[in-house]
Amino acid sequence: MRKTIINSTLILAAAIAPSLVQAQSTPGLFDGKTLKGWKKLAGTADYKVENGAIVGTTVMNSGNTFLVTEKEYGDFILELDTKIESTLSNSGVQTRSHYDPAGNNGKGKVYGRQFEIDPSDRKWSGGVYDEGRRDWLYPLDLHENAKNVFKVGEYNHVRIECIGNEMRTWLNGVAIADVVDTVDSKGFIGLQVHGITKAEQAGKKVYFKNLRIQTQNLKRLPFPKDIYTVNLQPNSLSANEKAAGWKLLYDGHTNKGWHGATFTTFPTKGWEYADGVMHVLPSEGKEESGGGDIVTDDLYGAFDLSFEFKLTPGANSGVKYFVTLNEQTKGSAIGLEYQVLDDKLHPDAKLGRNGDRTLASLYDLIPAKKQPRFVHPIGAWNIGRVVVYPNNHVEHYLNGVKVLEYERGSKAYKDLVAISKYVIWKNFGEAKEGHLLLQDHGNEVFFRSIKVRRL
Repeated sequence: MRKTIINSTLILAAAIAPSLVQAQSTPGLFDGKTLKGWKKLAGTADYKVENGAIVGTTVMNSGNTFLVTEKEYGDFILELDTKIESTLSNSGVQTRSHYDPAGNNGKGKVYGRQFEIDPSDRKWSGGVYDEGRRDWLYPLDLHENAKNVFKVGEYNHVRIECIGNEMRTWLNGVAIADVVDTVDSKGFIGLQVHGITKAEQAGKKVYFKNLRIQTQNLKRLPFPKDIYTVNLQPNSLSANEKAAGWKLLYDGHTNKGWHGATFTTFPTKGWEYADGVMHVLPSEGKEESGGGDIVTDDLYGAFDLSFEFKLTPGANSGVKYFVTLNEQTKGSAIGLEYQVLDDKLHPDAKLGRNGDRTLASLYDLIPAKKQPRFVHPIGAWNIGRVVVYPNNHVEHYLNGVKVLEYERGSKAYKDLVAISKYVIWKNFGEAKEGHLLLQDHGNEVFFRSIKVRRL
């Protein structure tokens, strides 16, 4: 179903690769001979120095084990070379991390942002994982063209920039991930040997050498604008996002840019838009039972839309696109819908076909394929994303993981519409452009960090 999307990321990244700076060596980080300045935390895996490299070896049933710096670091640029010998292994480099000795039932827990080393078929090396805390922040579904950059059994060059509230990663000269966060201004650096439970994973090694850190006179490398930024600072845009053309659709304080789907102004009831959240107030639990749907003043064709949402128990809502407002309907306005739903408590999750009315699905058309670990619980913020390319290829994401894709207007798409509730609408979802819509389904739902980039 997927079409190849032309992306200049690798070309641009390759062009900047020769400009990688050689960070100044800091005494005490790694002298190439001993583990002076480091200490082992949490698990029981083995770390030794061999031929100028730190070598970690997996041990059965040890849990995750970390070799961490005794010193903490704030802003820095870290470069190193790493090799992992088996696709059965996993590793990572901790940044600005911390230790809870009481964690993991007293065994100790390391937590903080990690540069992922993932030689598995998933190929998420260079992504950002929040070890021991929030799980994945930057899965490489957000940057598919970088999935084949890491080479198993060979040394790979890693560059990590932690400057201010932003963490950026490079692998073998290719820009990979960009995360703007709200926590951890400083912490230790750590090297991970992942915990194992299978005999065939035991005795596998991961290597780290040429560790260099720079903490002064830091100069950022250029970062390609077409790489998606995970920005966890609510209702804000980073410098790179602004340069890439992202615009906030909600400023955190006003209803500017929005109006009611059936009004020329913003609804006078049913919605609040203060204190950093766009808030659908609870009403009767039915479509248009409160203040009604709201839509953007502007129309959008090809675009990249990102938004955060938080559900209350049993809640139902949605984010629609290509909403023309031309259809006559008594309920919610007609459009393609990214479903926003409590799958466990709302009955709509069991309706439709094959789960095509569940969270992040293309409502009543295509079910979202998602693992439970990537669905944040009710009451927590989730990140939704819809990308519509100029060639009408469409993708839905949930918390950085791609959950579905389709070709708008294709025969396969038309066949799905023909067996859906939308069959009564001529050329449903095929408009050249339309409004973006937040749905009032009568349940309490929160939105924030709503932003869009035209493609």
